[in-house]
Amino acid sequence: MNFGALIIGDEILSGRRSDRHLAKLIELLGARGLKLSWARYCGDDFERLADTLRQTFATGDAVFSFGGIGATPDDRTREAAGAALGLELELHPEAEAEIRARFGDETTPERLQMGVYPRGSEIVPNPYNRIPGFSIRNHYFTPGFPKMAWPMVEWVLDTKYAHLHHAEDYVEQAVTVWDAYEGQLIGLMRQITADFPDATLFSLPTLAEEGQRRSLELGMKGRAGQVAAAMVSIKADLEARGLEWQDKP
Repeated sequence: MNFGALIIGDEILSGRRSDRHLAKLIELLGARGLKLSWARYCGDDFERLADTLRQTFATGDAVFSFGGIGATPDDRTREAAGAALGLELELHPEAEAEIRARFGDETTPERLQMGVYPRGSEIVPNPYNRIPGFSIRNHYFTPGFPKMAWPMVEWVLDTKYAHLHHAEDYVEQAVTVWDAYEGQLIGLMRQITADFPDATLFSLPTLAEEGQRRSLELGMKGRAGQVAAAMVSIKADLEARGLEWQDKP
C-alpha cells in the first residue's frame, strides 16, 4: 500500500498560511513503520481540485487530504470528491448525529452541510469537536486545522492500516560526515551502489553558514540487512580516509 498526501487551500499557495501537515504525516507514518510515497498541493479552484482528485483516486493509494471541508463557500472538497467519482452528495446520518450532538439547538442547515459527503462515504471521527471528516475509495478527508486533522489521521492509521504497521522490511540509516565535499566521495558512492544494488544510497550536503562546519549526510535506505551491511562499508571507508563522522539519529 502506497500512502499519499493532498494538501488543499489557496491560503497555502499564497503564503498566508504555512503547511504543517506534510512533515507531521511523514512523522505519523514513520512511527508505524510506514512511509509517504508522494504529496500534492492544490488550491480551492473547483475544476482543478476535482481533476486532481480524479487522478489521486485512480492511483488506488491511501490518500490523506487536508483542508476544504468546512462550512464556508470556498470549502468545496466534498463537492469536488463527488464530481471526481460521479457521485451525488447526501447528508450522512452518522455525521448528522455527531453534528447535532455537538451543536444541539444551535444546529443549522449550514452546520449540517459539513456532514454532506459523496454517497457511500464513511465518517472519520473528530475527537476535537465531533464534526467528522469522511472517507471514500481509500481517501481520508480531514480539516485543515492540525489539532483536528492529526488525531483523525492517527485514528485511520491505527484502525484501517494496523496490519501494515512495521510489516515492511525497510529502514533508513545515515551518518553526518564533517568537512567533506560530495565530490570527494563519488568513488565511495559508486562502489556502495554497485555492492548493494538492493538498497538505495542518498547524499544530502549542507551549505555551511559563516562560522559553521561543512557537512553532508550520507546514508542508505532499503531492507534492514542490506542497509546495515552497506553502512559498515561506508564507515570503514570514511575511517580509512581520515574523515570525521557520527551516526545520525
